[in-house]
Amino acid sequence: MLVSRPGFSQKRVYTTSAAETILSFANIDDNGSNEGSIIRYAPVINVQTVLNSDVNSHVGFFIGLAFRNVGYIYDNYKTATSTVITYKKKFRSYNVGVPMGIKLGNLDGTFFYAGYEVELPVLYKEKAFDGGDKTDKITGWFSSRQELFQHGFLTGVQFPYGFNLKFKYYLSEFHNQDFTDGAGNKPYAGLKSNVFYFSLSFFLFRDFKYDAGKPVK
Repeated sequence: MLVSRPGFSQKRVYTTSAAETILSFANIDDNGSNEGSIIRYAPVINVQTVLNSDVNSHVGFFIGLAFRNVGYIYDNYKTATSTVITYKKKFRSYNVGVPMGIKLGNLDGTFFYAGYEVELPVLYKEKAFDGGDKTDKITGWFSSRQELFQHGFLTGVQFPYGFNLKFKYYLSEFHNQDFTDGAGNKPYAGLKSNVFYFSLSFFLFRDFKYDAGKPVK
C-alpha cells in the first residue's frame, strides 16, 4: 500500500545517486600574501550515493559515500629554492568522502540542506606551467604532499524536478606544509590554501521509485 507523502506518519528510508560538475577556487595565503585562484572546471569524475531518512515531509537526514575530483589553480606559485621562479600550478586529488547532514523544507519540492563531510585523498596530481608550456607533473597514491584527511561544511538547495546547487568549503588545508621532497625542499611551506567550490547536479535527492508511485493529481 502506497502512502502519499503529505500525510505520511512514518519515517521513509531510501537511497539516491547523482554525478556533479564542480567549479572550484581557493583562498590562498602564500607566506603572508593573500592570493587568488583561477576557476577550475571539473566535470568528471564526481559521483555520490546518499542514504536518505525522511522523518516527515519537511525534515530529513542523509549520509552518503562520494568520489570526487577536487583542486585549484594557482598562477603565482613561487619555487622554494634559492632561485625564485614563478609558475602556474594546477593541483588536484581524487577523494573518497562521507557527507552527512540535514534537509529542511518541502521535501517534495524546494528544500535546503546543510552538513559536514570528511574526505580521504587517494590520488594526487600536480602540474607546473611556464608561459603556457607544461614543465613538470607529479602524481602519487595517498601522497604525503597533502593532509591525510580533508574536511569541511556543505550547504545547498534542491529545486523541483531534480536540479541541485551546492556550496562546499574545506576547513582543512589542501597541502601538507611540512612535506619535504627528495632534494630537501619544502615546496608548500607557508602555502595555506583552503579550497571551496560550487557544484551542479541532478536528482541527488530524488526518489524515483517513490515519485513513480505517487497518485496523479
